[in-house]
Amino acid sequence: MADDETESSWKLFESDPACFNELFTALGVRGLIVDDLYSLDDASLSALRPLHALVFLFKWVAGADEKGGGTGQYDNDFGGFFMRQTVNNACATIAVLNGICNIPAIELGTELAQLIEFSNGLDYETKGEVFTSSDWLRTAHNSLIPPSAVSLENLGLPKTAEDAYHFVVYLPQVGSVYELDGLKRAPVNHGSYNESVNFGWAQKAREVIEARIATYPAGSVHFNLLAIRSDPLPIIQTQLNEAKAKNQSELMRLLEEQMLVEKEKRDRWAFDNSIRRHNHLGLIYALLSGMSQTGGLDKAVEGAKAKYKEIREREESKGGAQ
Repeated sequence: MADDETESSWKLFESDPACFNELFTALGVRGLIVDDLYSLDDASLSALRPLHALVFLFKWVAGADEKGGGTGQYDNDFGGFFMRQTVNNACATIAVLNGICNIPAIELGTELAQLIEFSNGLDYETKGEVFTSSDWLRTAHNSLIPPSAVSLENLGLPKTAEDAYHFVVYLPQVGSVYELDGLKRAPVNHGSYNESVNFGWAQKAREVIEARIATYPAGSVHFNLLAIRSDPLPIIQTQLNEAKAKNQSELMRLLEEQMLVEKEKRDRWAFDNSIRRHNHLGLIYALLSGMSQTGGLDKAVEGAKAKYKEIREREESKGGAQ
């Protein structure tokens, strides 16, 4: 059994749409989903309209430019919702809450709505403490963490330093693009955007995110980007009903294909999350034990070593050729 400290802690959250959408369900958020965003080009942004916010994961570096490229200014009079992160590992939930709580006309679960109402008027730090001290919110955040089959506590094992990653959210607010980062003392205003330009606020956010990425060494891949968008299923269903009423067969076919893609995506998310909830150590142990008893384990280990050596030699030869 885990100790009290472990039970009450926030766990690392995976940067995957399936995880965030499961969190949205637990929070009672309706009408929004989180989707992958592999590029900030116009085509990718257009495919995700209506787009409400961008969730950005990056490698956190102590002492780095806290303005994210130096383009923004703190806004201590921010009129929207913002809370600071007051506990470790809560940044994913803090980021999406800082995002969705600034999106108008979104349906929220009763518990979340009550928490928001209770925290109205509190300063950013206290608001963060109120949210992160909520047992149900922490449970929702940790819901995809599999139960631990073994405990490494109190074994005196040396602790190794690991890279730290952090979530922030970018979104439009009163004509400007804001960065809401729970580790910063206030929201950062990155300037106004031209609403008449294609993708308006997202184009401005793209410039800000690219500036942040540029502060890292060339070739760094320590980033991930997700989009908070309107759930396309109700929109597609409405368009499909209209197309059927007008007997527009080609449009009906296209919309039905889009509907199928979206439903398959949700099935994949559900399957991935079912795997995340399960601790596979028992299965792995049984497989290795069975291989050992039949004499296949040593052969598999030697085969893996040979494959690894082959890959290393191939990579080294490529490096030498350059």
